[in-house]
Amino acid sequence: MGEWWRGGVIYQVYPRSFQDSNGDGIGDLPGIIARLDHIASLGVDCIWLSPITRSPQADMGYDVSDYRDVDPLFGSLHDFDSLVAQAHARGIKVIMDQVVSHTSDLHPWFQESRLNRTNAKADWYVWADPLPDGSPPNNWPAVFGGRAWEWNPTRGQYYLHNFLASQPDLNFHNPDVQQAVLDIMRFWLERGIDGFRLDTVNYYFHDKKLRSNPPNKRDEHLPYAVNPYDMQEHKYSKSQPENVDFLRRVRSLLNEFPGATSVGEVGDSHKSVELMAEYTSGGDTLHMCYGFDFLGPQFTARHFRSRIEKFFTTGPDGWPCWSFSNHDVPRHITRWAEHGATAPELVRQSAALVLSLKGSVCLYQGEELGLPETDLLFEELTDPRGIRFWPEDKGRDGCRTPIPWDEGNAPNGFTTGTPWLPVKPAQSALNVAQQNADSHSSLAFYRTILAWRKNHPALFDGDIAFYDTAEPVLAFRRSHGNDTLVCVFNLSPVASAVTVSGGGSLEAVSQNAVLDGEQLALGANGYAFIAVSGSATTVTTKA
Repeated sequence: MGEWWRGGVIYQVYPRSFQDSNGDGIGDLPGIIARLDHIASLGVDCIWLSPITRSPQADMGYDVSDYRDVDPLFGSLHDFDSLVAQAHARGIKVIMDQVVSHTSDLHPWFQESRLNRTNAKADWYVWADPLPDGSPPNNWPAVFGGRAWEWNPTRGQYYLHNFLASQPDLNFHNPDVQQAVLDIMRFWLERGIDGFRLDTVNYYFHDKKLRSNPPNKRDEHLPYAVNPYDMQEHKYSKSQPENVDFLRRVRSLLNEFPGATSVGEVGDSHKSVELMAEYTSGGDTLHMCYGFDFLGPQFTARHFRSRIEKFFTTGPDGWPCWSFSNHDVPRHITRWAEHGATAPELVRQSAALVLSLKGSVCLYQGEELGLPETDLLFEELTDPRGIRFWPEDKGRDGCRTPIPWDEGNAPNGFTTGTPWLPVKPAQSALNVAQQNADSHSSLAFYRTILAWRKNHPALFDGDIAFYDTAEPVLAFRRSHGNDTLVCVFNLSPVASAVTVSGGGSLEAVSQNAVLDGEQLALGANGYAFIAVSGSATTVTTKA
């Protein structure tokens, strides 16, 4: 099977919002099966399936109560097996979310652990005595607000929860917990899954001494953050050195299943790229990692270049998985709107950029349609983060609204019932049916550029070298054997001019680009892929 994942393109399916098959307003596995041909038409290599295991859905499935069964909301184990088989029949791999840094408080493990300090699962979660005044053992906050400690009167102790109080953290310092997690992964691998996306992979271990975190260095003119979590440097509550040894155990398990892969989610604002490199270096840890460096507001040549160079300097043999959107952040077409002349031009430029960086790529459902963030009312929200921090932080529901499939009125064929989140006019107008009929649509472009990319080994397994260009121009060379491409992006709605010495021919997938001899004119959000021979080409921006 080879290293299919290296430079591969993964398509994230958020099951709740992909396709509903039974009219309850929530997407499900049979619905995904019914839409597999759409995914196959894109030319992607793999599906990442967001959580489908049993859960009370306090955090939309990221609170697992049974790791070995499918939640009835989404279908059954039989549906899961069918999905994997039918994806494989179309040449598409399937990886699934594994949410193992924490469980639901309804999981049998926690239900036993909370009873007393002497039961068989007593040490499976992170328990701590109160300080003499009754307060929690340290200052760790929860991502979703408040303290990361919840009092349990039965044990007379606090338990750790990095997210909701109903999501207690597992104690990975306990070898029995590690083995239980590995056994769960084996269960799914034996059912035919092709690997895992590992949720919050740097949260597995905590500091054994439970030391308090130091304050975060921040702008003195910004005395507080919308979320107090961002006011700390999370030195002790996550990203601990013990994590690497456990990831080696995960890799050892995956190696028993040829072709199985892993992509870890690294959530750490201080050293995201460094952890991504550490967690994928050496060939005996994870295959890939992604962080949030390209999932924020930054859209500059310096930012993109610095993060990529930092990764490969820190871990030359590591491997990143880059993405611009996912289920946790506002869609990038909205985040970066001020940098685009028009939405369609920004859609195409963003796709061309992420698909030409060194690393693997993750596309989020609806990205191929150019969907913007959905503007929701407070009473329409379901996300606990958005409900808590509204309106400064509107949460994650805006990127999770259903896919509009058919022409006409909302919900555009997603469901025959009432969708769990609404389909608004801006999204409805970008439906799949209409774009299928338009050869100039965003959907048509994604299919074209993904097919084009497959013919250029330089783009999925080649070296990368950046040119010293001034903002807003980002330029780099990708090379693999005799395949060399110069990639130049004008990250701006204002035209730019660039000199490309050494000759070459402009690839047809370029946008708003004219190459006249050595002079490259890039219009608004213009970009150019230039096929060259050798490595003597230089790119310079005009003063």
